[in-house]
Amino acid sequence: MHKEEIDYRYLRMPHAERGMVVGLFGGSFNPPHRGHALVAEIAIRRLGLDQLWWMVTPGNPLKNNNHLAPLAERIALSEQILHNPRIKVTAFEQALGMSYTADTLACVKARNSQVHFIWIMGADSLNTFHRWQKWQEIARTFPIAVIDRPGSTLSYLSAKMAKTFHYARVDEDDARVLWKKPAPAWTFIHGRRSTLSSTALRAAQ
Repeated sequence: MHKEEIDYRYLRMPHAERGMVVGLFGGSFNPPHRGHALVAEIAIRRLGLDQLWWMVTPGNPLKNNNHLAPLAERIALSEQILHNPRIKVTAFEQALGMSYTADTLACVKARNSQVHFIWIMGADSLNTFHRWQKWQEIARTFPIAVIDRPGSTLSYLSAKMAKTFHYARVDEDDARVLWKKPAPAWTFIHGRRSTLSSTALRAAQ
């Protein structure tokens, strides 16, 4: 995928004003679906976000990327299913040449020192989070909000990340002030769940 095939606005890091609370929701979105959008909507509402950056990644180092759709296509499909102006679709990791979340978050933090960020992920990612490169460093960079997904409701009890940082868990009733907590800090948010999955959608094509 050549950078020139993607509209330049998607290759720039979105702009956020000083003092804003911004959620970072990254994924391959291959393809994006209403389940992803539901996670984003729940995060915006429960965390009181001013923006959510929907970060379409070049690829997942832990997954087989042989069936990964072109980045421009995944960006376009994301735009089609999202209708909240607070959600900013972006692929700035492509321009920065970054594949690992820890590096991305360090860059975001360095460039936006006056913005309050929360890393957002679906509960289905929590069980494998300890396999991510520098996963403990990620947890110590920004607060984390884990949004419930089908079949993963109890992951916050058994996941290695949850056990390692059990002392840093914030009650979901306090989710709206999660951004005020120094990392490591994380919460598990229950809510509506969608049974859609990218794997199943690809298999059905």
